Amino acid sequence: MNPSTLNSKEFEEQYSGTLCDYVTAIAWSPKGTTLAATSAAGEVVLLQDGELTTLQTPKGESVNCVAFSKDGQFLAVGGQDGKVKIWRESELIATLENAPAWVDKLAWSPTNNLLAFSLGPYVQVWNADTRESVATLNFDNSSVFGIDWRYDGEYLAIGGYLGAKVWDCQNWDDEPYILDIPSASLAIAWSPDGKYLASGNMDRTITVVESHFLSSDGTAEPWVMRGFPGKIRQIAWSEPTTQQGAPLVACSSVDGIVVWEKQADDSLGWEARVLTNHVNIIQAIAFAPKSFLLASAAADGWICLWKKATEVSQILTGVSSGFSSLAWHPNGQQLAAGGENGELFVWSKTTRGQGFGRK
Repeated sequence: MNPSTLNSKEFEEQYSGTLCDYVTAIAWSPKGTTLAATSAAGEVVLLQDGELTTLQTPKGESVNCVAFSKDGQFLAVGGQDGKVKIWRESELIATLENAPAWVDKLAWSPTNNLLAFSLGPYVQVWNADTRESVATLNFDNSSVFGIDWRYDGEYLAIGGYLGAKVWDCQNWDDEPYILDIPSASLAIAWSPDGKYLASGNMDRTITVVESHFLSSDGTAEPWVMRGFPGKIRQIAWSEPTTQQGAPLVACSSVDGIVVWEKQADDSLGWEARVLTNHVNIIQAIAFAPKSFLLASAAADGWICLWKKATEVSQILTGVSSGFSSLAWHPNGQQLAAGGENGELFVWSKTTRGQGFGRK
């Protein structure tokens, strides 16, 4: 589907700018007042009120990940130099040296100021309030490929070779729950309601387990979904639930997306629908907050907006090559994205888009 064939203009460009290199990661602050972006050149920038502020100039080594703490007080980045840097507003307050290990993944707890970040086969948990490390978690089998906290901050899931491990955050020294996977867990994500944990795997499967098995003596019987064209690169959950009381889970593989909807009968598992429109590898997917609107960004230079996670309603363009990342504003009225050649965009929902004013 060519972008020009769609008449919908639900989102219109509000901002465009450029970093020096490939945009590696972007993140909105919890209140949505600030957008942070990082690049393969080592830049860290903030977009506020249409103005770009530089926290870190190009260093020649990639910054790979960026995240705001739950209250927006702290901003953390990690990268190729092994350093984790934490800013409070625009002041650099801590630099954690971890070379030669690269820092590819990091995530803040949704309930306090604990930061988890990857260091090869380990995950370090660091307290921003006390500025001390509180735990070192050994994944053991491989480097860490994914990190995600449950919404209540009680469990931390980590993905890697041969599966995922889930730690009880009140008892870091306890043995983790292990979700066995024959290949590797490349993407790990809790559902927003905390009821499910999904793993996207190297062997072209998705594994979903109900989280109550993590705190019970019962043996979990995960659902395993198959039939993808390649490894699973991303997973995204919707906030709203369907009539069956479960959220949608979307995953991307190569240039396609599969959206799974839970059936009323547990024995029937999850029913799939395939979304096809991209013509190159999909780099990022995300549901808009409180909505079934799904966005996908790909190396073909398109961002597709999928109405009700079913059909394309709009295609956003503007990059000279491909898109590398995307992030929804917390209110769902704006969408930000980064490009392979350093482009940074923000689109806003128009007054024609379901009656919302432009913000």
